[in-house]
Amino acid sequence: MELRQLRYFVALAEELNFTRAAERLHISQPPLSTQIAQLESELGVKLFQRNSRKVSLTDAGAVFLHDIRLVQGRLREATERVKHVHAGLAGRIEIGLSGSHFLGPLPKFINTLSDTHPDIDVVLNEMAPNDQLEALREQRIDISISRQSVDDDLLCSRLLWPDPLLVALPPGHNLAQREKLTLAELAHERFIMLRRETSHFADQVFMACAARGFQPNVVHSVAEVPAQLSLVMAGLGIALVPTSTRGLKPEALAFCTLDEPDIQAHVHAIVRKNHKKAAIDTFLALLQAR
Repeated sequence: MELRQLRYFVALAEELNFTRAAERLHISQPPLSTQIAQLESELGVKLFQRNSRKVSLTDAGAVFLHDIRLVQGRLREATERVKHVHAGLAGRIEIGLSGSHFLGPLPKFINTLSDTHPDIDVVLNEMAPNDQLEALREQRIDISISRQSVDDDLLCSRLLWPDPLLVALPPGHNLAQREKLTLAELAHERFIMLRRETSHFADQVFMACAARGFQPNVVHSVAEVPAQLSLVMAGLGIALVPTSTRGLKPEALAFCTLDEPDIQAHVHAIVRKNHKKAAIDTFLALLQAR
């Protein structure tokens, strides 16, 4: 059974006239008759009643027409979907990200994307930054949303948006009224830090402090920025956090700009250089243009 035979069958079933069906198909009548006869022979079922005056569907032919229309509809949907996937308008994207990015612009963007590009299915996987890179290399995720930039034989980064650092302090802290602070001014403070073994950003902060002649007094190490802010709110220390996270209970914290241009928390998208999903490029282009 060929798709061509099914197309010929539907045309004849709708026209119930060999001449009109052949004209509709842009073929002559003999090939149409031959294909219909071959289809009936293959099925072992009479699909049409024919006489010198008219053509009509048999009961089996009417049932077959209903089912073939459903099949043709699914084929049209499949054709459109494969075109959308090829054009980057459809597909599944697995994203790895840490908890702090849920406080930034990404969730709102994904909500908008679901309205403008409903056939792009975005799956969020919360994981530590270093685990994201491993998952990316092993093709378990497609994009890592990260505060580090990576460029090697396999991976590359695209800057998504700047996210300057702030110093988060308890409201009653003696530095809470300052607009800007430097690392040197924080040398004697108690720090709530992210864990160095899972956060490239935390390692960056440690190295910056060392370059300024002191080692931060870390009283608590945690996995995520929200935990940092909760401990700061409890008065247990201060924390260096991205600007995008200040919306988490801002009334319970004081924030000052960290005046250290060489320490950045800019947000990047890390992808495999040889990825094959067009939807990834669509997603990132829209995210960068948001």
